[in-house]
Order: sequence, then structure tokens, then C-alpha cells
Amino acid sequence: MNILVTGGTGFLGTHLVPLLRAQGHALTLISRSKPPAAWLSGEHPVRHVQADLKDREAVRDSLRGVEAIYHLAGLVSFKNEDGRKMYELHVDCTRELLRDVRTLGTKPRVILASTSGTIAVSKEERVGTEADDYPIETVGRWPYYLSKIYEEKLALEFCKKEGIPLVVLNPSLLMGPGDDRLSSTWTVVKFLQRDIPAMPGGGMSFVDARDAAQAAANALTRGELYGRHLMGLNFSMKEFFERLERLTGVAAPRMKLGKSLNIFGAYALDQVAKWRGEKPSIDPQEVEVGEHWFWCDSSKAEQQLGFVARDPYETLHDTVHYVLGKLPPGELPGLKGELAQLRAR
Repeated sequence: MNILVTGGTGFLGTHLVPLLRAQGHALTLISRSKPPAAWLSGEHPVRHVQADLKDREAVRDSLRGVEAIYHLAGLVSFKNEDGRKMYELHVDCTRELLRDVRTLGTKPRVILASTSGTIAVSKEERVGTEADDYPIETVGRWPYYLSKIYEEKLALEFCKKEGIPLVVLNPSLLMGPGDDRLSSTWTVVKFLQRDIPAMPGGGMSFVDARDAAQAAANALTRGELYGRHLMGLNFSMKEFFERLERLTGVAAPRMKLGKSLNIFGAYALDQVAKWRGEKPSIDPQEVEVGEHWFWCDSSKAEQQLGFVARDPYETLHDTVHYVLGKLPPGELPGLKGELAQLRAR
């Protein structure tokens, strides 16, 4: 098939594009960053359009003759100042992309990479399912999740109205190798840098990007049309950081504060850092996120998309190994034990 991939050089695309190439598809990538040189040659070379999604002419050029579209382009940030950028990319650019799709005269299948955070976020300990409503009241202060909710609602409503087949993917926090920007694996980065002062009280869910990519590849012919598909493995924050401690030798946070005190302390430290003209070690919004529950039920993705989660230890091991290769040595104090051996390799 002729397939367009937006944001194909990002974390998920790093693993999805090779799978699609191996299946013999003709791929066009539109992205601001250049793809690996190996993708541009070989038996199934990728056609690359280097452009921003706001470049309407470039987008329309990339859409010529496509039979399917993977819309992966996104920005992950927990900084309020990035809210406008995320809204423009996730909402405005998605709206314009779908409007361009409508003019094609054909109805290519659209696979939208959303996030579990459009569904499975709670102030209380619970497991979210696709039947849950959008948690706007819970995530309203977090521009990333809010913009992804608007994107998802827009895509579902538009595609249903226009008869454009759409499958929505809702992976939880992506882990594993390949996160060049370290935007998804930030929890591991903060842990290794010892920037987490107190143990968060919530629950997190993560999915190996390689497993999410395989489910995404399957979505080309599988999945519920106009349906959402959650993917993730669930851990309490305590269990997650203790697993990282066993893997790396870096001590998990020992201090345990109440939810309100932990969040208040994060905002206080943020203000102190700003008064000193320094960059805070952790964003207060990241602390707030860690006090919520992101647990999700993956059974629908398992049944509909053939999603299979690998051993979480393998995912965390490969994540740490990759992060160590991306961070300058000066940013990681006192590497010891297996962690030092991972860095050496």
C-alpha cells in the first residue's frame, strides 16, 4: 500500500517504519527532522518530505496517492508554556490534515496515535477502559493531555461524519530504546539523575514502543473503526521505581509525603529555582501527574490488534541502556554496579 506517516522520525515511528518497510509498503514520511539514511535506500526506500505540518502545500503533496495514513506527529511536554504549540500541532494541524484528506476523492484509512491519557487518568486507584468518558476535569490543567483529548474527539467526529475509516491507538507511556528526545522516557531520566525527591503516590502504565509499533502495524487491517485501543502494563509508582532500583543500583526515593504536600513542595521548589535563575530539577506538573492513576485495561487491544506486551524487565533494561547512551556522563552522578556496566557497554 501507499502509506503516509506523519512524525515518522519520532519514538513510535522509529519502530513502526521498519515494520511497514519489511511488509513491502511504499512509505512517504513528512517530518521536520531527517530520517535515518538507511530508510532512504534499499529494497523499499522511504520518500521523505521535510516540512512542518503547518505547511499546507507540503502536506497536500505528501498525500498524493495514499491509501493509508499513520498520524504520529506529536509533542510531549508538561510545561504550560508549550500549551499553545501542542494545541496547534495536535488540534489545528490534525483538523487541516483531515480536511485535506476529505478532498482526495478517496477515503484512506487513518490510524491516529493518541495516548492512554485521553481515557485512563484518575484521582483514585482504578483501571480505565475504552468505555470511560474523557477525564477533562482531571487533566484540565495539563495542556498535553487536554490537547490530545481535543485531537481525538475532533478526529472521531470528523471521520465518522465524512466516512473516513479511523482507528485510534491509545498507548500509555512509551518505554524502550529509540526515544531520541527523551520526552517519553522522562521518568527514567529523572530517576537516574536523582531528581525525584519523594516517592509519588499514584500509579503509572507503560508500554514498550516496539510492542506498540507492532500493534500499530496490525491496525492497517485490524482494530475497531472509530474505536479507541488502550495499551499498557500497570504499576504503582513505588513498584516502578523499586524495579528501576533493582536494575540500576540507584536508590528509589525514600521520602513519602501526602499528595497535597508533595505537589505543594514541587511548586515551592520551582519558585525557589526561578528566584535563583536556575532550571528546576523537576517540573511541578510532572509531580502532579505522578500523584494520579494511569492504569488501563489492554484486553481490547490484545483482541482487536494482537497487542502483546513483552516482559517489563526487558523493556526497562533496554530503556535504561538507551538513556545512558544519550545523557552526558556529567549528568549522571556516581554510576555504580550494573548501571556502570551498562554505560560501559
